[in-house]
Amino acid sequence: MEGLGVDRFWRERSVFVTGCTGLLGSWLVEELLARGARVVGLVRDGVPRSRLVSTGLERQIVTVTGCVEDIALLQRVLNEYEVDTVFHLAAQTIVGVANRDPLATFEANIRGTWNLLEACRRTGTAGRIVVASSDKAYGDQAVLPYDEETALQGEHPYDVSKSCADLISRTYYVSYGLPVCITRCGNFYGGGDLNFNRLVPETIRSVLRGEPVAIRSDGSYIRDYFYVRDGALAYLHLAQQMDRSEVLGEAFNFSNELQLSVLEMVRRILTLMERDDLEVIILDQARNEIVHQYLSAHKARTLLGWSARYSLEAALSETIDWYRRYFARHDPSTLTLAPP
Repeated sequence: MEGLGVDRFWRERSVFVTGCTGLLGSWLVEELLARGARVVGLVRDGVPRSRLVSTGLERQIVTVTGCVEDIALLQRVLNEYEVDTVFHLAAQTIVGVANRDPLATFEANIRGTWNLLEACRRTGTAGRIVVASSDKAYGDQAVLPYDEETALQGEHPYDVSKSCADLISRTYYVSYGLPVCITRCGNFYGGGDLNFNRLVPETIRSVLRGEPVAIRSDGSYIRDYFYVRDGALAYLHLAQQMDRSEVLGEAFNFSNELQLSVLEMVRRILTLMERDDLEVIILDQARNEIVHQYLSAHKARTLLGWSARYSLEAALSETIDWYRRYFARHDPSTLTLAPP
């Protein structure tokens, strides 16, 4: 059984997770703890309603308060906790925030990445380092889907920050032999995402409140939506494969390879929630965003033997159930719309 092998691999392994209070971070921490890992998490801001806190996961790990812009702190953590595996997830991830404040985004996403990698190089304890890039690192391309040979050519602030961090990660492998791999995933969604300017949680919240669903773009933008639980399992799977020389230094796309427009995704959610009657309002206000993007996961499937475990319907159903429970606790106006 695969799970038993995974458990043996992670048992008592010291793992450092930056960005552990984020959507992917909380699910990754949960998977690591279930497998017996000793987790150290970097926390910049206290987020009382984050999934890491609300589920009690925070009490089961060592939390270090600080940010990836502080290289001395990163070196201390790596040394004191004798970190074997690093998952670098910390980043400013919201496109709108990046557009409003590009310098802070560059500091967190670019400087933060080279600080983390340089700290790993100086301490020399980490045997595997997984750096989270993004499908946005590819920029706007005429040929889709993106594969790992597609040029990195971000143009807008968030996209550029990911292109740069991605290239910096590669150079630390090529120039210094640092054991790095890079992940490029699409738009994560799933229970625990409290950034309600993102499509999936905002759509579900609107439905639970019986309100019209507003779409910032014109609805035609194509995105690669990736369930966060599949994402967490993909990260663990990749890290396990990093004892293989042909894997080290490589970038991998992870995707269920299902392309949907924004409007199609909204319609899927409305159908699953049995609220096709709700109005969908097209605001057409999106700026500085790539119009069409989706990924090929052929390399991950063939070289790593990876595949997604959740169908879109199963993933969305789990996600909707999570938000029903969440809003029943935190937003009494949704109670009358909860299922019997």
